[in-house]
Amino acid sequence: MIEIVFSDSACGSLKAAQHFGEGKYQCGGIGVIVTHRDGSTPTRKELKAAQKEAEKRARIAWENATPLGGNAADIYGFNLAQSIGDISENQPGIKRKQTLERLYRTFPDDIGRQAVRKIFEKVNENLKTVQERSTIGESIRIWYSNQPDEICGLYWFLKQLNQWKVYGPVSVIKLPEWEIDENNNIVQKSSWGEVAPEEWHRYVSLQKPISPLLIQNCAAYWKELQGENAPLRALLNGKLVSAAETLYDDYILREIAAESDEFQEAMVVGRIIGKYRLGIGDSWIAFRIEEMIKEGKLEAISAVPEDMPFYHRMLKKCTR
Repeated sequence: MIEIVFSDSACGSLKAAQHFGEGKYQCGGIGVIVTHRDGSTPTRKELKAAQKEAEKRARIAWENATPLGGNAADIYGFNLAQSIGDISENQPGIKRKQTLERLYRTFPDDIGRQAVRKIFEKVNENLKTVQERSTIGESIRIWYSNQPDEICGLYWFLKQLNQWKVYGPVSVIKLPEWEIDENNNIVQKSSWGEVAPEEWHRYVSLQKPISPLLIQNCAAYWKELQGENAPLRALLNGKLVSAAETLYDDYILREIAAESDEFQEAMVVGRIIGKYRLGIGDSWIAFRIEEMIKEGKLEAISAVPEDMPFYHRMLKKCTR
């Protein structure tokens, strides 16, 4: 079965899920990040305790896991960020590449450009292989959610199938908007990239086939969105719609307003992602803040470390 996902993190997690829990657990190098809101450096004791706790959780997850099964070679990721930028091309081309390069420009030096080149090479290779396999009748399973890039990825991929005249067998699994875990806590995941390897098997029962008519309708609607070619696309009131580039600005401004006159931009970016769970990444938030700097609403007052994204700096509110 051909497995389709729409982010590198989902791709990696799904591949791990196929054999997660098989055999005896062997502890690998588990990295941890400990941060303090005030920016202070965590102590060695704090780091050691966090490391120990992470290793314990990893061992328990492995021992309790049910391997999903399958072959890693059947998993294809399309990390194209289709909710942002120009989508007028029928297949990933120069305009999609330019959008990705803009998003990856948050990274230092030439790291972003190199990352986009690798993404594009892999995406085009995957697309060619999936077309070859699907046109000879192999079944396809698509993992998607309400997260903007994943719902856009679904519509985009169904349009690819329609162009290839592939209408089945195709099935989808949609990530639930909320769940109750074993501790009776409500858990919300924004995308498949947030699903741990030991969790994937739980969702297989949600698989649903989709008809040729639905594939054609979704393809037609994606064509409409291509015609509108708005700066953004988002799910509003259950419908995927075109949107202005200012769509998320109110959330950004709200969090900036809660800060003192001088503040760490990275803290605001991280809080917006975690607090509102809008399904957008740090790059888009950073670019919108950059526009606010250009408009004179904010001012950068510190340099950015060479090895960090450009939003790792101090900002100051400008009064008029």
